[in-house]
Amino acid sequence: MTSHVISGLEARLALAEAVAREAGEVALDYFRKRETLVIETKRDPQDVVSIADRDVENLIRARFHQAYPGDGVLGEEYGLEHGSSGFTWVVDPIDGTSPFVNGMPNWCVSIGLLHDGVPVLGVISAPCHGELYAAALGMGATLNGKTLTLDLSRNIRNAVTGIGANNYVTPAFVGKMVESLLDAGGNFVRNGSGALMLAYVAAGRLVGYYEPYMHAWDCMAGYCLVKEAGGWYHPFPTQGETLTKGAPVLAAAPGAIEDLRSIAGL
Repeated sequence: MTSHVISGLEARLALAEAVAREAGEVALDYFRKRETLVIETKRDPQDVVSIADRDVENLIRARFHQAYPGDGVLGEEYGLEHGSSGFTWVVDPIDGTSPFVNGMPNWCVSIGLLHDGVPVLGVISAPCHGELYAAALGMGATLNGKTLTLDLSRNIRNAVTGIGANNYVTPAFVGKMVESLLDAGGNFVRNGSGALMLAYVAAGRLVGYYEPYMHAWDCMAGYCLVKEAGGWYHPFPTQGETLTKGAPVLAAAPGAIEDLRSIAGL
């Protein structure tokens, strides 16, 4: 990384934190009046989208276009706009739309940033919990301004692992994944937001997170957070159109890497 990239990062991190707070407030307002939202299903009845998702993504895109017109943006609702700066924002306006529309607090606004394909910034706002996670390459990770550092003594047997699944993955595969984790002496939670569970890995609340098929907008912010807190992540394909496709996602604290790579076959 060259020095001008790092200096560009600091300004972008400050902007991302401000945008995540603003977007989180807008999303929270929608959450409080969710009975009035029009809900649509995507490719599967469990996969939903609301007007809140679209409005929040439009807000985030507008802020980044205004501040950094040369940056690319990839968002869940409106796809990929290529940029010229080498930076691409990767945005999920509301990760955990299903909890969101069903009145559960486990959703978040996820804003990641790639530079030449590498996750270099991650900000996740969890408005119902009053939490803002932030990280940038070489600058560490924080939760509400407090530095996050992972505990080397935690592993899958003395801590909890997060898992995710969706209808891109067969029930049998999901069953085997859970069985393998339990067989290895682990236990798991699933809260409906992969991005938030990755933030929880960075915060030491979960010792790892595994999802067999996930999109870039769900994981790029969380990947940066985990790395800057002292953890590890399985690389995600970010070159060209592969960035818009799904891939396996795995992030772990140091003491859980080997076990979870074995369970995930990665």
